[in-house]
Amino acid sequence: MKTKNKIPMRQCTGCREMKNKKEMIRVLKTAEDEIILDATGKKNGRGAYICKSRECLEKARKNHGLERSLKAAIPDEVYESLEKEFDHIEEQ
Repeated sequence: MKTKNKIPMRQCTGCREMKNKKEMIRVLKTAEDEIILDATGKKNGRGAYICKSRECLEKARKNHGLERSLKAAIPDEVYESLEKEFDHIEEQ
């Protein structure tokens, strides 16, 4: 008898919806308090997830969802790098 694999679900910090982990982008706070994007989803640190849509990024920025999830202030450079990442995704 074959068992069904469990799909990991994560909540978006922008729209607050539960979605498949692979459909989202992970923003990571490292041990050195550095905020980076984690494309692999496997780096060590505290992670927060956001949908691959510009609307969710705007909502997360407005409601301070990433800051709340990572328990740290998010510099504007991180939001700019996220916007560049969304531009790259939309081109594909």
